[in-house]
Amino acid sequence: MENNNFKSCRGAYNYVLYAGKFMNRIILITGPKHSGKSLCLQALRELVNEVAIDLDELIEAQTGKTPRELYSIGVESFENAEAQALASVFQATEPAAKQRYLIIAAGGGLVDNDEAMALLSEAESLQLEVITVYLDVCAETAWQRIQEASAELPPFLGSENLEGLKPQETHKALHERRAEAYKAMSKIVISAENKTSMEIANEIIQHLAII
Repeated sequence: MENNNFKSCRGAYNYVLYAGKFMNRIILITGPKHSGKSLCLQALRELVNEVAIDLDELIEAQTGKTPRELYSIGVESFENAEAQALASVFQATEPAAKQRYLIIAAGGGLVDNDEAMALLSEAESLQLEVITVYLDVCAETAWQRIQEASAELPPFLGSENLEGLKPQETHKALHERRAEAYKAMSKIVISAENKTSMEIANEIIQHLAII
């Protein structure tokens, strides 16, 4: 049976494809795993009534496999699927006379996906403005949330394992490297420590003056 996440994601994607209400500004929500990207996406959807797509859900809808399952096959399998999902969204958008927003929540490792990053760099040639938002939490907070969410460590820690380091040390090194790269590419950086998803969404709205 198809779950509600599939229906929501496919419904949003079909809306982009067929409704004729094309977007020319993309709000790309980035951040480490468990920084609150998906919850922030839902809050923004409620507040601004724009199309919102969780990239991980779109990957699952297109491939029939979760990101974790794709990672178990190999990092390249996941990254190819991630880039394909992002490309499919970009290809479905066209410039609009009336400014509209498409909101995307990306996976935590998007910045390490060369193909996906190349697509982002080409957005301007498609007359699309990508506004990258980084949800910032410290490595300690992210690690605590990972442990609370599951007894099993996420596969990206295994694929990025640094020789001689314990899992938490590996996570910290990876977190800090990615955070630096995300902050460099982001137009908006928001502290997501001790805030609700609605509070974070409202901060994004204030930065963009959406409403």
